[in-house]
Amino acid sequence: MAVRLDYPEGATPLDPNELGGLKHRHVTTQGELDELEQANIASGLRWLARMRRRDILTDDFAIELHRRLFGEVWSWAGSFRKTGKNIGVDPAHIGIELRAVMDDARYWADHGTYRPVEMAVRLHHRLVLVHPFANGNGRHARIMADIVLDGIYGAGPINWTAGADLQRMNQRRAAYIAALKAADNHDIGPLLAFAEAPE
Repeated sequence: MAVRLDYPEGATPLDPNELGGLKHRHVTTQGELDELEQANIASGLRWLARMRRRDILTDDFAIELHRRLFGEVWSWAGSFRKTGKNIGVDPAHIGIELRAVMDDARYWADHGTYRPVEMAVRLHHRLVLVHPFANGNGRHARIMADIVLDGIYGAGPINWTAGADLQRMNQRRAAYIAALKAADNHDIGPLLAFAEAPE
């Protein structure tokens, strides 16, 4: 039985081979898949809480984080996507681009190029823009941004959801997608305002 997915605006559809990487054959609905992924993300966040690693601004860490967040659900978690998507660099360039993103982020952190929240937001946007994985890129990038705020700056996380579900189409998701598109056009202001909006 095939899973029926309901993609909200801005989501990256999976191709049939990627869908074939689902480890749980009993899943047939988006709701069931969402529950499994959320449980896996919770497990990944527990791993993060136990982790004492300092070198978080590396491509190896970004890859391992994706595997920890989605590896109980998808066989391809932590592996670069092999197909073109509605967003992201050509699959052949993912490794180089991800390394460049992490090198830039490390430079920003080492040299105080941006305030902490802006640095985290810029990292988040660049990760989404590269889109290294078949799915889960937005969630992965938001968690990476929060890890940077905590691990490098000792700051609290961004309130990405403000009580909304960013996996569903709603006003908050629409604002998030619009802010990402503005950042794609070199205007980071809306995404920064989104991240800094009062709770």
